[in-house]
Amino acid sequence: MEQAQSISSKLTLVFLVLTGVYAQAVFSEEYKVDPGHSSAQFSAGHLGFSLLIGRFNKVEGTFSIDAKKPDTGKAAITIDAASIDSNHEKRDKHLRSPDFLNAKQFPKITFESTEFKGNRKGGTLKGKMTLKGVTRPVSFTIKQIGEGKDPWGGYRNGYRATGKIKRSDFGMKFSLPKVRDELVLEINIEGVRKK
Repeated sequence: MEQAQSISSKLTLVFLVLTGVYAQAVFSEEYKVDPGHSSAQFSAGHLGFSLLIGRFNKVEGTFSIDAKKPDTGKAAITIDAASIDSNHEKRDKHLRSPDFLNAKQFPKITFESTEFKGNRKGGTLKGKMTLKGVTRPVSFTIKQIGEGKDPWGGYRNGYRATGKIKRSDFGMKFSLPKVRDELVLEINIEGVRKK
């Protein structure tokens, strides 16, 4: 009888441990950015006449969400500086030059989060952006676009991040103040949950 109770207790303990591990796996979700459905956009004032809209076509990275502890959410994003696209070839060549991105010497623009305040639907994400070899703190407002199963058996989650930077903070002082210093950034991310 004692042996049966002992076996029962051990089985209960194993069940509780396995349940705890499973619950942890369910609540902590890791996503890999889908480059084909993600992009980084920017807008900048042009001589006070209009807004120039451009984008970076190559974006990759990861982000994580914990349903029980949303404040532990993290993101790491890498943008290919040479993938800039403002719909004007000559201008794009200039934007890749040392006057602006210096994409040859600094091919990657990176963002690494340091703090998140909010929940699964959105919030404020703070972190460090490295652009043209300079690292500065940046803050983004995050809004969830949607999530759910995709047609290929995966699970996807999408967010929009918006924020502002001053290009002069990253050593891009060309044509100031004629061309506005402040840039509005919008990063649209679609991630596939890792299995």
